Amino acid sequence: MLRYIYANDLHNHPKLARTMFEDRADQFKTRLGWDVDVDANGQERDQYDRLNPLYVIWENADGSHGGSMRFLPTTGPVMVNDVFGHLTGAVISSALIWECTRFCLSRNAASNVAAALMLAGGEIMTGFGIRHFVGVFDARMVRIYRLIGSSPEVLGSEGEGRDKISVGLWEFTPEAKATIARRAGISPELSRLWFDRAFGAGARPQVALSA
Repeated sequence: MLRYIYANDLHNHPKLARTMFEDRADQFKTRLGWDVDVDANGQERDQYDRLNPLYVIWENADGSHGGSMRFLPTTGPVMVNDVFGHLTGAVISSALIWECTRFCLSRNAASNVAAALMLAGGEIMTGFGIRHFVGVFDARMVRIYRLIGSSPEVLGSEGEGRDKISVGLWEFTPEAKATIARRAGISPELSRLWFDRAFGAGARPQVALSA
């Protein structure tokens, strides 16, 4: 199932949190060879995890992490401005645009988890009145986004081939939601139910710590 959890509440889900940060270390450090910090417990975190981001997490039946993404409003510190601003040539800052980072899948993730996470991103857009997500992605993700049915508008890139890095802008149309829901094998009604259970009716994002 999909979980929506702010960083300040991760302590209520210790197994889910632990396995998420372990899987991030496994994906970004071990498999991809990125220059990221992994602590003595084998978990990967960075400075943006300290800003109370919203995590979308696929929780496996045993309570462990299957996949996740991290969201922050661009009105505060975000990677796309702090690290990759040279790719866009402009600061992206709007209450209607949130950054999505740390797209992570566990080694044993089910085939529908990537699409389920994208579906959850759409629920955040709809529920919080957000117009776009912005994020940095590498070449390997292009095929994944295309298969899911959620390819971004590319704002800027650098590098070639497998080393190519891009900044993309996503929107979420009703047509895209239907396509992604089919890919995920999750009905739109169930997807919305999981979001409403997390936030209730009239949900508002917790942006104070990130602004």
